[in-house]
Amino acid sequence: MKRVWLVLLLLIMIAAFGTSAMAVDVKFSGEYYAAGLYLDKTYFQKNVGPSTAFYFQRLRLQTDFIVSPGLTLITRADIMERSWGAARSTPAAPLDTLSAGTRAENENIAFDLAYITYISPIGMFTAGYQIDGAWGTVFGDNSIPLGKVGYLIQIGGLYAGIQSGKHNDGERSYTAKNAAIASDTDESFVTAFALYAWKDGQIGVLNKYIRNAGNRNLGIPGSDAGFTTNIDVVIPYLKAKIGPVALQTEVYYLFGQLTKWEGMPPLGSQPDTRLDQLAAWIDATADFGMFYVGGSLAYVSGDDPGTGQVEGSNLSGVGLTGGRDWSPCLILFNYDLNYWAGNQQGYSGAANSSPMMNAWFGQLRAGVRPIDKVDITASVSYATADKKPAAAWLYNDYGYEIDLTGTYKITNNLTYTLGGAYLFSGKYFKGISDSNEINNNFMVINKLTLTF
Repeated sequence: MKRVWLVLLLLIMIAAFGTSAMAVDVKFSGEYYAAGLYLDKTYFQKNVGPSTAFYFQRLRLQTDFIVSPGLTLITRADIMERSWGAARSTPAAPLDTLSAGTRAENENIAFDLAYITYISPIGMFTAGYQIDGAWGTVFGDNSIPLGKVGYLIQIGGLYAGIQSGKHNDGERSYTAKNAAIASDTDESFVTAFALYAWKDGQIGVLNKYIRNAGNRNLGIPGSDAGFTTNIDVVIPYLKAKIGPVALQTEVYYLFGQLTKWEGMPPLGSQPDTRLDQLAAWIDATADFGMFYVGGSLAYVSGDDPGTGQVEGSNLSGVGLTGGRDWSPCLILFNYDLNYWAGNQQGYSGAANSSPMMNAWFGQLRAGVRPIDKVDITASVSYATADKKPAAAWLYNDYGYEIDLTGTYKITNNLTYTLGGAYLFSGKYFKGISDSNEINNNFMVINKLTLTF
């Protein structure tokens, strides 16, 4: 019997060592940056708050596991995204902005992406945590990792696809492991899109439907009082190069119901609340080799507090925005400044934050490349509120900002950037009292960026 088992074991070993191993090709890419920032005023309120100066960094690592031709597992992690020497964040904090992890996890390591792409004869399939909220141009984009499945097909220059996924599920789902007080309280979405690309441009349109049932019972056991939110957003865009001019434009139209009541509201009869919002952006840059000039005009509708519907974003942050991926200035509506230094608070709840909300925005810029490795850009920007947040609000203007940045390309993969900005703070930040005094502000930033 022992001889039989020995022969069987030898046969298994021969078969195992004789089997061809499946090779997996692994590709790494990513970015590391380290930056230092000085902000003269952390508040717009006169004589309130100190200046601030600190260093911060982040390593972003993407790993592509190419299992076979057409089949790839893609992962991405943010590593040591932290301010040098700062205290660690609370581990129980909510999810970080533009991340699938908490801020504390990003300060160590947080995986944002993990998904499969399979390119088949009938199109490309994807499944897992992928980037959502990025489409067309950079305006309006919030590159948030979300769990979803998708399908994309290409016919010549035409691309079309559909995706479905979850904005929020987790504790809202009723399962044996997670005994929620109500079922069907998740937030899900369906997206359909199409675009056509040619040599010097592309045009496309996307429609996203979002259903949020997280408030169906308002957390009241045994009650059917609550509401759902049902939103559609339609996003057409265009990119085109006409001679030396690169033109891009995008429009967001959001409509639907912010509150669709089911059963009797807890405070008695309440009407449903509709959404009807608009955001738009047009940008042009003319490149003449050593010199270039350009400009942008952006609009995000604000909410009129005197109506029964929500026409745009407001102080509570409900509604369309210019997107966290789009930072048009170094101070005004800048995501990095908001993430690392926080909002600059004015009065009556007014603040400079990111992304841009309730605003008209215009910018003129010009640049020069004296040598191949150097790029210097100057810009002048102005912003004003579309709507006053309250009837007692006095002013609309956010202010004027002058920016100057220079980038030096040390090697093909390593760049150094130095920038400065001065903001002539607008009277919007006075809030509801003209006696409130405000500060102008300025900042300086230098940043070293490695890509690989």
